[in-house]
Amino acid sequence: MTDVWNPAQYLKFADERTRPALDLLARVPHDAPKTVVDLGCGAGNVTALLARRWPGARVTGIDSSDAMLAKARAAHPTIEFAAGDLAAFRPPAPVDVLYSNAALHWLSDHARLFPALMDGLAPGGVFAAQMPRPTEQPSHVSMALSAAAGPWRAKATAALPRYPRHAVADYYDWLAPRARTLDIWETIYIHALKGEDAVVEWTKGTALRPVLAALDDAEREGFLADYRARLRAAYPRRPDGTTLFPFRRLFIVAVR
Repeated sequence: MTDVWNPAQYLKFADERTRPALDLLARVPHDAPKTVVDLGCGAGNVTALLARRWPGARVTGIDSSDAMLAKARAAHPTIEFAAGDLAAFRPPAPVDVLYSNAALHWLSDHARLFPALMDGLAPGGVFAAQMPRPTEQPSHVSMALSAAAGPWRAKATAALPRYPRHAVADYYDWLAPRARTLDIWETIYIHALKGEDAVVEWTKGTALRPVLAALDDAEREGFLADYRARLRAAYPRRPDGTTLFPFRRLFIVAVR
């Protein structure tokens, strides 16, 4: 897929996107890791939080987006960042903390991937992951409806993101045999977003990117008009101008 990540668009809602990362980080039970990997580090703002918590560790951010890595290196020049295929990532040596915030849901074959990531931990190491679970929420259902609603349907539908649809119990079954302790939970965040068509602006930074990249200017304009109308109905602005955006996320913390 073409690298269509836009760091500025993604970081429009940096506070809201960072809150789950902080909640995950607070549950990582490791006081003094020597090696920490942020898998899917994006613009590096969360990697910086890892480096701040563990100043004595070697912290490395891994991402597949050149644009995101350029932003990360410019903003955090003292942290190591490297390009890598997240699906194929295997640490060259066992790591103490393997952390991933809002990245692994872009990948398939979790039945193979998650055990393999656990196997990359040192004894006592921690695998901590947070993944959005947006498939059934109106922002993403409406995206699919809008993709099929006009002459752009073939290109837009083909470009829709396909998220894994595994049950929580699947993750337990894959990880429990390898874990000394395993904690799995879900949280629905009620994000209070500011600005016009705020949920559209949110999805432009993530799930909507490949769809918009696949369309020409006229198709993009028509698709967005349809999508905005659907989301204005699904997520009406409050009298104070705020849009409430419920968003479900899955958290996993496994200790080897």
